[in-house]
Amino acid sequence: MFRYSLRRIGLMLINLLIITYMCFALIRMLPPPELPQGDPHTTVIMERREAMGYNKPIPVQFGLFLNGIFTRGDWGISDKLYFGQDVATIFTSKLPASMIVNLYSIIWTIPVGIALGIWAALKKNTWIDHTISTLTMVVISVPSFVYAFLIQYVLCYKLGWFPFLMKGGSDYFSWEMFKSMVPAVLSLSFGVIAGFTRVTRAELTEVLTSEFMLLARTKGLTRRQATIRHAFKNCMVVIVPSIFGEFISILSGSFIIERIFSIPGVGQLYLNAINGPDYPIFMMDTVFYTTIGLAAGIVVDISYGFIDPRIRMGSKK
Repeated sequence: MFRYSLRRIGLMLINLLIITYMCFALIRMLPPPELPQGDPHTTVIMERREAMGYNKPIPVQFGLFLNGIFTRGDWGISDKLYFGQDVATIFTSKLPASMIVNLYSIIWTIPVGIALGIWAALKKNTWIDHTISTLTMVVISVPSFVYAFLIQYVLCYKLGWFPFLMKGGSDYFSWEMFKSMVPAVLSLSFGVIAGFTRVTRAELTEVLTSEFMLLARTKGLTRRQATIRHAFKNCMVVIVPSIFGEFISILSGSFIIERIFSIPGVGQLYLNAINGPDYPIFMMDTVFYTTIGLAAGIVVDISYGFIDPRIRMGSKK
Protein backbone atom coordinates (compact mmCIF):
# COMPACT_ATOMS: atom_id res chain seq x y z
CA MET A 1 0.00 0.00 0.00
CA PHE A 2 2.86 2.38 0.81
CA ARG A 3 4.58 1.73 -2.51
CA TYR A 4 1.29 2.09 -4.33
CA SER A 5 0.75 5.46 -2.66
CA LEU A 6 4.22 6.65 -3.59
CA ARG A 7 3.70 5.55 -7.18
CA ARG A 8 0.38 7.36 -7.40
CA ILE A 9 1.87 10.53 -5.94
CA GLY A 10 4.71 10.36 -8.43
CA LEU A 11 2.28 9.99 -11.33
CA MET A 12 0.21 12.83 -9.94
CA LEU A 13 3.23 15.16 -9.92
CA ILE A 14 4.07 14.19 -13.50
CA ASN A 15 0.49 14.86 -14.62
CA LEU A 16 0.49 18.15 -12.73
CA LEU A 17 3.70 19.21 -14.44
CA ILE A 18 2.36 18.31 -17.90
CA ILE A 19 -0.95 20.11 -17.39
CA THR A 20 0.78 23.16 -15.94
CA TYR A 21 3.17 23.33 -18.89
CA MET A 22 0.34 23.03 -21.40
CA CYS A 23 -1.61 25.86 -19.76
CA PHE A 24 1.55 27.95 -19.41
CA ALA A 25 2.49 27.46 -23.07
CA LEU A 26 -1.00 28.33 -24.34
CA ILE A 27 -1.13 31.45 -22.17
CA ARG A 28 2.33 32.65 -23.22
CA MET A 29 1.39 32.27 -26.88
CA LEU A 30 -1.05 35.13 -26.37
CA PRO A 31 0.19 38.72 -26.20
CA PRO A 32 0.58 39.99 -22.62
CA PRO A 33 -1.86 42.65 -21.39
CA GLU A 34 -0.95 46.21 -22.18
CA LEU A 35 0.39 48.18 -19.23
CA PRO A 36 -0.88 51.66 -18.36
CA GLN A 37 1.54 54.49 -18.99
CA GLY A 38 2.68 56.61 -16.08
CA ASP A 39 1.83 54.09 -13.36
CA PRO A 40 4.76 53.46 -10.98
CA HIS A 41 4.08 49.72 -11.07
CA THR A 42 4.52 49.59 -14.85
CA THR A 43 8.30 49.81 -14.62
CA VAL A 44 8.41 47.05 -11.99
CA ILE A 45 6.22 44.74 -14.07
CA MET A 46 8.28 45.40 -17.21
CA GLU A 47 11.44 44.49 -15.29
CA ARG A 48 9.83 41.31 -14.00
CA ARG A 49 8.70 40.35 -17.49
CA GLU A 50 12.25 40.77 -18.64
CA ALA A 51 13.52 38.65 -15.73
CA MET A 52 10.90 35.97 -16.46
CA GLY A 53 12.12 35.74 -20.05
CA TYR A 54 9.02 36.95 -21.91
CA ASN A 55 11.21 37.37 -25.00
CA LYS A 56 12.71 33.88 -24.70
CA PRO A 57 11.43 30.46 -25.86
CA ILE A 58 8.50 29.04 -23.89
CA PRO A 59 10.47 26.12 -22.32
CA VAL A 60 12.95 28.66 -20.93
CA GLN A 61 10.11 30.80 -19.61
CA PHE A 62 8.55 27.75 -17.95
CA GLY A 63 11.85 26.89 -16.30
CA LEU A 64 12.15 30.42 -14.91
CA PHE A 65 8.53 30.19 -13.74
CA LEU A 66 9.18 26.95 -11.82
CA ASN A 67 12.46 28.26 -10.45
CA GLY A 68 10.68 31.27 -8.98
CA ILE A 69 8.05 29.06 -7.34
CA PHE A 70 10.40 26.46 -5.83
CA THR A 71 13.21 28.78 -4.76
CA ARG A 72 11.35 31.90 -3.64
CA GLY A 73 7.67 30.95 -3.56
CA ASP A 74 7.18 33.65 -6.18
CA TRP A 75 4.06 33.26 -8.33
CA GLY A 76 4.47 36.64 -9.95
CA ILE A 77 2.77 40.02 -9.80
CA SER A 78 -0.70 40.78 -11.07
CA ASP A 79 -0.50 42.83 -14.27
CA LYS A 80 -4.22 43.48 -14.77
CA LEU A 81 -6.77 42.82 -12.00
CA TYR A 82 -4.69 43.83 -8.97
CA PHE A 83 -2.05 45.82 -10.77
CA GLY A 84 1.35 45.48 -9.12
CA GLN A 85 0.22 43.26 -6.21
CA ASP A 86 1.70 39.88 -5.29
CA VAL A 87 -0.32 37.01 -6.75
CA ALA A 88 0.22 34.63 -3.82
CA THR A 89 -1.02 37.26 -1.35
CA ILE A 90 -4.13 37.89 -3.45
CA PHE A 91 -4.86 34.17 -3.74
CA THR A 92 -4.49 33.43 -0.02
CA SER A 93 -6.79 36.34 0.82
CA LYS A 94 -9.50 34.87 -1.44
CA LEU A 95 -9.16 31.21 -0.42
CA PRO A 96 -10.95 31.33 3.00
CA ALA A 97 -14.24 32.55 1.48
CA SER A 98 -14.37 29.66 -1.00
CA MET A 99 -13.32 27.04 1.53
CA ILE A 100 -15.83 28.12 4.20
CA VAL A 101 -18.80 28.21 1.83
CA ASN A 102 -17.91 24.78 0.48
CA LEU A 103 -17.30 23.34 3.95
CA TYR A 104 -20.67 24.59 5.20
CA SER A 105 -22.27 22.96 2.18
CA ILE A 106 -20.60 19.56 2.54
CA ILE A 107 -21.04 19.37 6.34
CA TRP A 108 -24.82 19.38 6.30
CA THR A 109 -25.31 17.58 3.00
CA ILE A 110 -23.52 14.42 4.16
CA PRO A 111 -25.99 13.40 6.92
CA VAL A 112 -29.05 14.55 4.96
CA GLY A 113 -28.04 12.72 1.76
CA ILE A 114 -27.05 9.52 3.57
CA ALA A 115 -30.23 9.56 5.67
CA LEU A 116 -32.46 9.92 2.60
CA GLY A 117 -30.53 7.11 0.87
CA ILE A 118 -31.01 4.78 3.84
CA TRP A 119 -34.71 5.64 4.05
CA ALA A 120 -35.20 4.93 0.35
CA ALA A 121 -33.31 1.62 0.57
CA LEU A 122 -35.26 0.42 3.59
CA LYS A 123 -38.54 1.38 1.86
CA LYS A 124 -37.56 -0.16 -1.46
CA ASN A 125 -40.33 -0.30 -4.10
CA THR A 126 -42.72 1.74 -1.97
CA TRP A 127 -44.05 5.22 -2.74
CA ILE A 128 -41.36 6.67 -0.47
CA ASP A 129 -38.60 5.03 -2.49
CA HIS A 130 -40.15 6.07 -5.80
CA THR A 131 -40.61 9.65 -4.62
CA ILE A 132 -37.04 10.00 -3.32
CA SER A 133 -35.55 8.34 -6.40
CA THR A 134 -37.53 10.57 -8.78
CA LEU A 135 -36.63 13.74 -6.92
CA THR A 136 -32.99 12.63 -6.84
CA MET A 137 -32.83 12.25 -10.60
CA VAL A 138 -34.57 15.59 -11.14
CA VAL A 139 -32.25 17.44 -8.75
CA ILE A 140 -29.10 15.90 -10.23
CA SER A 141 -30.20 16.91 -13.73
CA VAL A 142 -30.57 20.62 -12.87
CA PRO A 143 -27.41 22.80 -12.72
CA SER A 144 -26.61 24.49 -9.42
CA PHE A 145 -26.95 28.01 -10.83
CA VAL A 146 -30.65 27.33 -11.55
CA TYR A 147 -31.18 26.70 -7.85
CA ALA A 148 -29.26 29.90 -7.16
CA PHE A 149 -31.75 31.96 -9.15
CA LEU A 150 -34.72 30.19 -7.54
CA ILE A 151 -33.31 30.71 -4.05
CA GLN A 152 -32.63 34.37 -4.75
CA TYR A 153 -36.17 34.84 -6.02
CA VAL A 154 -38.02 32.92 -3.28
CA LEU A 155 -35.90 33.27 -0.14
CA CYS A 156 -34.19 36.59 -0.83
CA TYR A 157 -36.74 38.56 -2.87
CA LYS A 158 -40.18 37.21 -1.99
CA LEU A 159 -39.62 36.20 1.64
CA GLY A 160 -36.71 38.51 2.42
CA TRP A 161 -35.07 36.02 4.75
CA PHE A 162 -31.55 36.40 3.39
CA PRO A 163 -29.54 39.06 1.54
CA PHE A 164 -29.00 38.67 -2.20
CA LEU A 165 -25.21 38.84 -1.94
CA MET A 166 -22.61 37.64 0.52
CA LYS A 167 -21.57 40.15 3.16
CA GLY A 168 -18.18 41.75 2.66
CA GLY A 169 -15.33 41.48 5.14
CA SER A 170 -13.40 38.67 6.73
CA ASP A 171 -15.55 37.95 9.83
CA TYR A 172 -16.48 34.56 8.41
CA PHE A 173 -17.87 33.14 11.66
CA SER A 174 -20.21 35.98 12.58
CA TRP A 175 -23.97 35.49 12.41
CA GLU A 176 -24.40 38.19 9.74
CA MET A 177 -21.76 36.56 7.55
CA PHE A 178 -23.25 33.09 8.03
CA LYS A 179 -26.72 34.37 7.16
CA SER A 180 -25.42 35.92 3.95
CA MET A 181 -23.75 32.60 3.02
CA VAL A 182 -26.92 30.51 3.38
CA PRO A 183 -28.29 31.11 -0.17
CA ALA A 184 -24.96 30.12 -1.74
CA VAL A 185 -24.65 27.09 0.55
CA LEU A 186 -28.16 25.92 -0.34
CA SER A 187 -27.48 26.39 -4.05
CA LEU A 188 -24.43 24.14 -3.83
CA SER A 189 -26.13 21.58 -1.60
CA PHE A 190 -29.06 20.26 -3.61
CA GLY A 191 -26.99 18.37 -6.15
CA VAL A 192 -24.67 16.96 -3.48
CA ILE A 193 -27.56 15.72 -1.36
CA ALA A 194 -29.03 14.00 -4.40
CA GLY A 195 -25.64 12.43 -5.18
CA PHE A 196 -25.22 11.00 -1.68
CA THR A 197 -28.83 9.79 -1.71
CA ARG A 198 -28.36 7.93 -4.98
CA VAL A 199 -25.07 6.30 -3.95
CA THR A 200 -26.31 5.28 -0.50
CA ARG A 201 -29.57 3.86 -1.80
CA ALA A 202 -27.87 1.85 -4.54
CA GLU A 203 -25.20 0.38 -2.26
CA LEU A 204 -27.50 -0.33 0.67
CA THR A 205 -30.13 -1.94 -1.54
CA GLU A 206 -27.52 -4.29 -2.98
CA VAL A 207 -26.12 -5.19 0.44
CA LEU A 208 -29.55 -5.79 1.99
CA THR A 209 -30.29 -8.44 -0.65
CA SER A 210 -26.95 -10.22 -0.30
CA GLU A 211 -26.54 -13.72 1.17
CA PHE A 212 -24.62 -12.70 4.28
CA MET A 213 -27.51 -10.45 5.32
CA LEU A 214 -29.87 -13.42 5.03
CA LEU A 215 -27.46 -15.40 7.21
CA ALA A 216 -27.39 -12.61 9.79
CA ARG A 217 -31.20 -12.58 9.96
CA THR A 218 -31.39 -16.36 10.35
CA LYS A 219 -29.01 -16.15 13.31
CA GLY A 220 -31.53 -14.05 15.19
CA LEU A 221 -30.57 -10.44 14.39
CA THR A 222 -33.42 -8.05 13.79
CA ARG A 223 -33.52 -6.09 10.54
CA ARG A 224 -32.40 -2.98 12.40
CA GLN A 225 -29.44 -4.77 14.01
CA ALA A 226 -28.37 -6.44 10.77
CA THR A 227 -28.60 -3.17 8.89
CA ILE A 228 -26.55 -1.18 11.40
CA ARG A 229 -23.93 -3.84 12.20
CA HIS A 230 -23.37 -5.31 8.76
CA ALA A 231 -25.15 -3.63 5.85
CA PHE A 232 -24.29 -0.01 6.61
CA LYS A 233 -20.69 -0.89 7.46
CA ASN A 234 -20.21 -2.48 4.04
CA CYS A 235 -21.77 0.53 2.34
CA MET A 236 -19.14 2.80 3.88
CA VAL A 237 -16.57 1.33 1.49
CA VAL A 238 -18.24 3.32 -1.29
CA ILE A 239 -19.87 6.17 0.64
CA VAL A 240 -16.79 7.50 2.45
CA PRO A 241 -14.62 7.86 -0.69
CA SER A 242 -17.53 9.58 -2.42
CA ILE A 243 -17.41 12.28 0.27
CA PHE A 244 -13.95 13.34 -0.92
CA GLY A 245 -15.10 13.33 -4.52
CA GLU A 246 -18.20 15.39 -3.75
CA PHE A 247 -16.15 17.99 -1.86
CA ILE A 248 -13.88 18.45 -4.86
CA SER A 249 -16.82 18.62 -7.24
CA ILE A 250 -18.42 21.34 -5.10
CA LEU A 251 -15.18 23.31 -4.97
CA SER A 252 -14.68 23.09 -8.71
CA GLY A 253 -18.33 23.77 -9.48
CA SER A 254 -18.70 26.92 -7.40
CA PHE A 255 -17.32 29.31 -10.04
CA ILE A 256 -20.74 30.49 -11.21
CA ILE A 257 -22.21 30.41 -7.70
CA GLU A 258 -19.43 32.68 -6.46
CA ARG A 259 -20.17 35.10 -9.28
CA ILE A 260 -23.96 35.07 -8.66
CA PHE A 261 -23.70 35.68 -4.91
CA SER A 262 -20.61 37.91 -5.14
CA ILE A 263 -18.48 35.60 -3.00
CA PRO A 264 -14.92 36.97 -2.91
CA GLY A 265 -13.36 33.53 -3.42
CA VAL A 266 -10.85 31.89 -5.71
CA GLY A 267 -13.58 30.74 -8.10
CA GLN A 268 -14.60 34.28 -8.94
CA LEU A 269 -10.93 35.26 -9.00
CA TYR A 270 -10.34 32.53 -11.61
CA LEU A 271 -13.14 33.80 -13.86
CA ASN A 272 -11.93 37.38 -13.52
CA ALA A 273 -8.38 36.29 -14.38
CA ILE A 274 -9.65 34.65 -17.57
CA ASN A 275 -11.74 37.66 -18.55
CA GLY A 276 -8.98 40.10 -17.53
CA PRO A 277 -6.80 38.59 -18.72
CA ASP A 278 -4.37 38.32 -15.82
CA TYR A 279 -1.90 35.53 -16.64
CA PRO A 280 -0.05 35.20 -13.29
CA ILE A 281 -3.32 34.87 -11.36
CA PHE A 282 -4.67 32.47 -13.99
CA MET A 283 -1.63 30.20 -13.62
CA MET A 284 -1.83 30.05 -9.83
CA ASP A 285 -5.55 29.23 -9.90
CA THR A 286 -4.95 26.60 -12.58
CA VAL A 287 -2.25 24.89 -10.53
CA PHE A 288 -4.47 25.01 -7.43
CA TYR A 289 -7.54 23.43 -9.03
CA THR A 290 -5.47 20.88 -10.93
CA THR A 291 -3.66 19.87 -7.75
CA ILE A 292 -6.78 19.35 -5.66
CA GLY A 293 -8.43 17.45 -8.51
CA LEU A 294 -5.50 15.04 -8.88
CA ALA A 295 -5.01 14.74 -5.11
CA ALA A 296 -8.68 13.91 -4.63
CA GLY A 297 -8.35 10.93 -6.95
CA ILE A 298 -5.41 9.61 -4.92
CA VAL A 299 -7.21 10.14 -1.61
CA VAL A 300 -10.29 8.31 -2.88
CA ASP A 301 -8.27 5.34 -4.13
CA ILE A 302 -6.14 5.04 -1.00
CA SER A 303 -9.13 5.45 1.32
CA TYR A 304 -10.60 2.18 -0.01
CA GLY A 305 -7.71 0.25 1.52
CA PHE A 306 -8.07 1.90 4.92
CA ILE A 307 -11.85 1.56 5.08
CA ASP A 308 -11.83 -2.10 4.07
CA PRO A 309 -8.60 -4.00 4.94
CA ARG A 310 -9.50 -6.63 2.35
CA ILE A 311 -8.75 -4.10 -0.37
CA ARG A 312 -5.06 -3.66 -1.12
CA MET A 313 -4.61 -1.91 -4.44
CA GLY A 314 -1.27 -2.39 -6.09
CA SER A 315 -0.36 -5.40 -3.98
CA LYS A 316 0.81 -8.71 -5.46
CA LYS A 317 -1.09 -11.88 -4.77
